[in-house]
Amino acid sequence: MSLEQTINNDIKTAMLAKDKLRLETLRSIKAGILIAKTAENAVEITEEFEIKMLQKMTKQRKESAAVYSQQNRPELAEKELAEAKIIEQYLPKQLSEEEITDVLKKIIAETGATSAKEMGKVIGTANKQLAGRADGHLIAETVKKLLF
Repeated sequence: MSLEQTINNDIKTAMLAKDKLRLETLRSIKAGILIAKTAENAVEITEEFEIKMLQKMTKQRKESAAVYSQQNRPELAEKELAEAKIIEQYLPKQLSEEEITDVLKKIIAETGATSAKEMGKVIGTANKQLAGRADGHLIAETVKKLLF
């Protein structure tokens, strides 16, 4: 079942349960999918595209929550974090730091990287292999630790 179908089914469930926050969040995901489909330079909606879109939405919510916290608006920050948590339910299971380190050690061995100059090559390969399952910043930091 595609993400769009899953979201539509979950919207119906949220409506029946009268879960307002979940309903709003699911509708925002659906809107993102519809916008991507109908955009002038529309791309094919692949699973990879869906994952990137959901990650972007989650990141936006977390950044907004941080801003609201700085501005002493805890009720808005809580709402944003709750929405981020709902969106994260549709992302693939995130890998632990140990699992990421193991994968990166294999990639470093495969590419033969030995210095910081080859860091870009390792990160590029890692981002393709770990797309949606690991945060890009965490990948970059782990590669730095392993190559330095």
